Amino acid sequence: MTDPHTTRTDFIRNKTATMLNHIGTMLHRRGIHPDTITLIGFVGVLIGGLFISHGDFIIAGIILLITLPLDALDGATARAMGRTDDFGKFWDSTLDRYADGALFGGFAYFFAIQARPDMLIASLLGLIGSFMVSYTRARGEGLGLDVKIGLFSRLERVIMMVVVLFIPRLAGIPILEIGLWTLAIGTHITSIQRIAHVYGLLKGTKKED
Repeated sequence: MTDPHTTRTDFIRNKTATMLNHIGTMLHRRGIHPDTITLIGFVGVLIGGLFISHGDFIIAGIILLITLPLDALDGATARAMGRTDDFGKFWDSTLDRYADGALFGGFAYFFAIQARPDMLIASLLGLIGSFMVSYTRARGEGLGLDVKIGLFSRLERVIMMVVVLFIPRLAGIPILEIGLWTLAIGTHITSIQRIAHVYGLLKGTKKED
């Protein structure tokens, strides 16, 4: 990634644009609406969150792995149908926040049942941090600024979740717990980075004025 303001999600989408556009065109020709793809992905994540809450981590990981590509295919299908309105972006972003709630909420419920207050706190901090990463970007973009910096954008969060779900423990090392605490701390660091970034841009604009 040569552009520091390009997220890894954008980078991967750019690298796979030809393939995604081809699949998006095929889905459009079959009459599949991009909003429907977004909804299917969201329902899949909800089901994954339900499995997480019951401790069925492998099944949840498989579901997340299956639904992950849908996050890019909805946009490709929208381009194939020549969609120009902004509702698709709004719809996608809104359901992503509910999806974050389902995943971290699943972990929170599981650890509450397991009487693990430390991991319950990590799950709740991760939930708040995920919301704040998205909120700081949305508010910054509402001010006309590019706010894509930071390590823990949604793609990184989902990939890390998939990893810890498939490998919750390795050679006695609690990978799941370490991963959740990494998300809990990393998302807030990313939020702070974005706050500082917006502050710097706005201060720079005022100085130029």
